[in-house]
Amino acid sequence: MKTKPPGTAELGTEGRFAYEGLDRVIHERARLSVLTSLLTNPKGLTFGDLKQLCALTDGNLSRHLSVLEKAKMVEILKGHDRNRPQTICRITANGRKRYLEYLSTLEQVVKDAAKGTKEESTSTSIRGLTPREA
Repeated sequence: MKTKPPGTAELGTEGRFAYEGLDRVIHERARLSVLTSLLTNPKGLTFGDLKQLCALTDGNLSRHLSVLEKAKMVEILKGHDRNRPQTICRITANGRKRYLEYLSTLEQVVKDAAKGTKEESTSTSIRGLTPREA
């Protein structure tokens, strides 16, 4: 019979805190901002409005939109409004699905952290060790 080394996770709990659902395309501050803005505005936003909401430069927003478009999470529609070029950005059905899955995983991260914080505040020491002073 094999014995597992001390500190090894119980069967079925490997990677419990790996959070595979934290989508790397979304898990970047600017792209998270862009997707949140678009999710709350399902008809889409103009490039200028999105730029202002996310506090990004033209080039930075363009780059992040390109990444999201390549991942099929947003669509970019180019047209004209009163003979002026206009770019509208919208979240796709795939983008909405991936974003909501990401949020679900993020909620679990928050729950786990809150649980750990609660347990830490009720425990003064672990295995005879005392916390280091900052």
